[in-house]
Amino acid sequence: MQIDNLPPLREVIAAHGLQAKKQLGQNFLLDLNLTARIARTAGPLVGVTVIEVGPGPGGLTRALLAEGAQKVIAIERDERALPALAQIAVAYPGRLEVISGDALEIDYRTLADGPTRIVANLPYNIATPLLTGWLTTEPWPPFFESLTLMFQREVAERIVAKPGDKAFGRLGVLCGWRSEARIAFNVDRNAFTPPPNVTSSVVHLKPKPVDDGVAVRDLEAVTRAAFGQRRKMVRQSLKSTGVPVERLLEAAGLKGDERAEDLPVEAFLQMAKALRGGT
Repeated sequence: MQIDNLPPLREVIAAHGLQAKKQLGQNFLLDLNLTARIARTAGPLVGVTVIEVGPGPGGLTRALLAEGAQKVIAIERDERALPALAQIAVAYPGRLEVISGDALEIDYRTLADGPTRIVANLPYNIATPLLTGWLTTEPWPPFFESLTLMFQREVAERIVAKPGDKAFGRLGVLCGWRSEARIAFNVDRNAFTPPPNVTSSVVHLKPKPVDDGVAVRDLEAVTRAAFGQRRKMVRQSLKSTGVPVERLLEAAGLKGDERAEDLPVEAFLQMAKALRGGT
């Protein structure tokens, strides 16, 4: 597939010595059909600013620009990739801004410019901290319209898990509270260079309104306690919050013999509200 007049990605990687580094969590996508599919999963991009983390040689970057993104802001820690990204910037004048830095240290709110979406094949070693940071940003609703992100399949299942699912845990509560999340499609390991040891999934998350009475820190405290001993009944596991357990159970309408993985998201929210001022 040819989406622009730039060289094929394999040539770009060879020209700039961009062999993927395991310590950076890098696995490059070279199939431009696939990167275009990821870009389209984010929805129509005309007039939209897209923030991308870990562009590497720029396969997804090129797809986002070809799909009509008004501007792509690409954050790349690996300085070896900067010349390749500079080539793309020349091919798409005024539409690509590259920030050389650590994605975990960026204030993403300052990058938003009009309608903004985050689309990325995330480095696997920082994918979950990045997602958690975006979903706990304040104020809410956030600066972004949606997140379209690549994860290891196991992490993707935790993101979309519902109460009663084996994968349901702290991440599922957070994502269920603040977003509508779905797995858009899976990506075979052989689509990457080098192939990771696992299947990957593209997840689309759309923010939703939330109860202003729930503080992120309180929800984190409740879920940390509840899932910290997930095989125990919540009457026991919630003791580590330091708050009278009966208060939490009463707020959520629980008997106490339930297990965390079976509780609805709303129960955690009610317990978080009851936690405030109770330590």
